[in-house]
Amino acid sequence: MSVLSVLKERGFIEDLTHKEELENYLAANKTTCYIGFDPTASSLHVGSLVCIMALAHMQRHGHRPIALVGGGTGLIGDPSGKTELRKIITQEQIDENKEGIRNQLARFLDFTDGKALLLDNAQWLAKLEYIPFLRDVGRFFSVNRMIKAESYKARMDSEDGLTFIEFNYMLLQAYDFMQLAKSYDCFLQMGGSDQWGNIVAGIDLNRRTLGKQSFGITFPLITTASGIKMGKTHKGAVWLDAQRFSPYEYYQFWINSEDADVVRFLALFTFLSMEEISQVKNLKGSDLNKAKAILAYEACKICHGEDEAIKALKSSVSMFGAIDIPEDLLPGSSVPRGNHCAAKDNSVPSSSYNKDDIIEIIPVVDLFMKAGLCKSKSDARRLVKQGGAYMNGNRIKAFDQMIMACDINDNEILLRAGKKKYHKIILN
Repeated sequence: MSVLSVLKERGFIEDLTHKEELENYLAANKTTCYIGFDPTASSLHVGSLVCIMALAHMQRHGHRPIALVGGGTGLIGDPSGKTELRKIITQEQIDENKEGIRNQLARFLDFTDGKALLLDNAQWLAKLEYIPFLRDVGRFFSVNRMIKAESYKARMDSEDGLTFIEFNYMLLQAYDFMQLAKSYDCFLQMGGSDQWGNIVAGIDLNRRTLGKQSFGITFPLITTASGIKMGKTHKGAVWLDAQRFSPYEYYQFWINSEDADVVRFLALFTFLSMEEISQVKNLKGSDLNKAKAILAYEACKICHGEDEAIKALKSSVSMFGAIDIPEDLLPGSSVPRGNHCAAKDNSVPSSSYNKDDIIEIIPVVDLFMKAGLCKSKSDARRLVKQGGAYMNGNRIKAFDQMIMACDINDNEILLRAGKKKYHKIILN
């Protein structure tokens, strides 16, 4: 099966250019493709996973992926999908963020021996001279056509409007594509659906300047079955960096997927075969929960490694009870099979405090806030009022309830917000 067919079958593709020509091009060549990544943070997040997994599938089919970090465009900011001006960051921040992004992508892509490349568009954009750029590149762009692009229209209709610096972004991204085509024989650009206008502009620029056919693929914006943007939680973004979002939390994010999303997420965010995944469509109740455990395990393994995935599985069992994963459920997964009982050692999020700073000193709502289970003290009070705050399995009934010595079990206090958000307080 061709890589394009795989991407279609697994739900990656929203739109593409030159369908038949692209299919023939991929079938006849070991191609180079690229996706741009914004270096505004030292970690990517779950919202970037569709792009990352698409590059991984390309590599698995013998093609060479390029992850292009926008060190140059990051100094300006992409208006796509934004209704306000992006915060401009320094070159030092970009360099630091770029290193973090490379480390994360190395979990998904093989960068050895040039099998995949990590490039920075500052390499060519920082050297541009304005007048030659306008003469050689700007002359190919129609302002009338540019302002019809969704990324520009949204900003022009906003209160702040569209700045001139952002108006240049489409030209710069098209220039990126041209440079990659010239220097790396890269004629396929992929990205989110909000990048369609920029991708098409690059294809047109390659045709006009290089006389070469280029191609584009866009991916859909992933939302949950309830319509929530993928990756949004009570703690904010679901980062791929273990320091920002622990492997246990990452595992829990996936295992808490809505029932209607399990098959789709298995297709998008694991490498399990579609033949196996199709069998999950008929599962319900506890059987579907076992499939969720495999989804969580596989996603965690890809992002954080198998050891961390196994730890997260055992930690989840220790908090929520035993789980029996049968041999015939998604057999391509390396998840440990059989009945898993509670583990002594686990990686449930925890924090340490001195007993003297806690006992009869602070109310339990403050501890919920410090633990990150609630965004604010008022949020914690609301949780208590709604009956969703627990300490050591017991519901907290008063928001001014103090932490007492009798609340400590083996120098620990286990806090729970709702049904599935835990945090362990370790006292010394």
